[in-house]
Amino acid sequence: MHEDPRAARTRAKLRQALLEECSSRPLTEVSVAALVRRAKVGRATFYLHYTDLEALAVDACADVVREAVDALHAWRGTPDPVTPPPALLDFFDRLTPHAGLYRELLRPGGGGPLGRTLHEDLRNRSRTERTLAGAPEPDLIASAVAATFAGVLADWLHGLIEATPAGIAQRVWLLLVTLHRTRLT
Repeated sequence: MHEDPRAARTRAKLRQALLEECSSRPLTEVSVAALVRRAKVGRATFYLHYTDLEALAVDACADVVREAVDALHAWRGTPDPVTPPPALLDFFDRLTPHAGLYRELLRPGGGGPLGRTLHEDLRNRSRTERTLAGAPEPDLIASAVAATFAGVLADWLHGLIEATPAGIAQRVWLLLVTLHRTRLT
């Protein structure tokens, strides 16, 4: 099914307004009234598309989830454990402008509403690729990859792991390549 272009434009305006609001204050301090004023839509329109601000925030940050999943799978052939794909380096670099919002939605350890979405999307993609490649233990390794990435990303955003964006990209890449190469027998 194709999405109604008007609804897509309205959601895009609401997502952009939320990101702008959250660039100067935490999500917990953003009101629906301020948001709809910035987006130039009515309050009822907001509730037609989202149940609350957290649902809008997760939707606004869902692109980050897709970027993370794509970045982790942006290699072909045998991965070099020392050099992460450029897409993964770019992903970590682009998190900075809205890091506060991501921290609110992605709790330490990888939990929270954005963490659940990231884990589910990454696990599904990893499992599918391992299955297609005939790699052993697709369910187990996909779960480990998803949990590792979501946890490291969240802990880095919360300052529990000190590293530059390039440093954390390299370190998490090495962890994930190691997981994929693990023999369990």
